[in-house]
Amino acid sequence: MPIRIAILIFDDAEELDVVGPYEVLAYWALTFPDDQVTVECLSADGAPVRCAKGMQIGAQGDFTNVSQADLVIHPGGWGTRALMVDEQHLGRVRQWRDDVPVMASVCTGSLVYAAAGLLRDRPATTHWASLNTLAELDPTIRIAAEDRFVDDGDIVTSAGISAGIDMALYLVARLAGVERARQVRRGIQYDPEPPI
Repeated sequence: MPIRIAILIFDDAEELDVVGPYEVLAYWALTFPDDQVTVECLSADGAPVRCAKGMQIGAQGDFTNVSQADLVIHPGGWGTRALMVDEQHLGRVRQWRDDVPVMASVCTGSLVYAAAGLLRDRPATTHWASLNTLAELDPTIRIAAEDRFVDDGDIVTSAGISAGIDMALYLVARLAGVERARQVRRGIQYDPEPPI
């Protein structure tokens, strides 16, 4: 059964929040074509975006394509501060929640989910420096401050930046099994042991 993955991109998104999960998921898609996985970066209007540290990323489509995805990943970064108060974007996020089986976030992408009401009475995490903001946005959220990622079924949140890679590998295991995730991890030569 085909699996369609959409990674949202927007101005001032954190580069690794986008590229880390993309590397994991695109490697899976390209290396194991029988798994029938596609991965797309989608922006609001289909135009390229400029990320937080200046990297430009092109889109393969616009947000009208998000509702057809099986998995959506919302990155974090400084751009989430504007999206947290953008009623049009929050409305889209709520609609996607109705249409998409699994909504995931990296880093402060969870702040957007909280602002949209998706994390009410759920466990969740975010970048360590934004844990208080997450709690302020919705006091019903059960903050998982020590977790690299939190799977609450239809919503998966991850901690800051590099935790998005861990979450993406976990999602491969969830969708295609632990052995496939191990093959992907080995293929991208990802070793989670910190070098320093």
